[in-house]
Amino acid sequence: MRIFLDANILFTAAHNPDGKAALVIELGRSGIWRLTTSPYAAEEARRNITRKFPVCSDRLETLLNDIALVADSPEIPCPAGLAEKDQPIFRAARGCRADVLLTGDIRDFGFLMNAPEKAGGLLIETVAEFLARQ
Repeated sequence: MRIFLDANILFTAAHNPDGKAALVIELGRSGIWRLTTSPYAAEEARRNITRKFPVCSDRLETLLNDIALVADSPEIPCPAGLAEKDQPIFRAARGCRADVLLTGDIRDFGFLMNAPEKAGGLLIETVAEFLARQ
């Protein structure tokens, strides 16, 4: 299974090493599933962790070492209503053929969550929802 991690998941895993987001990354590192993110998401996570919790920056970099970076796929259409700032995330997840996009951004992705029929077959869910299904 291929999982795409949004910036807020990377941020949370770096900030809370005992939390659910960190567990997903830990299990991915052990080979349970394949973890991906994009340079766009990684940079957003870096910017936010540096601004809010700079002491966690090294941990974020360590986590990113084991996550495959995938490019944005600008040719992939996005669902109507998806915020422009989230379109590169969606396109990268679809472009790498991720099975799941994990995000905590319920405000912007909420209308697509748990509705792969609205997201071109991509399952978008929170970490808690994902782990509950495993």
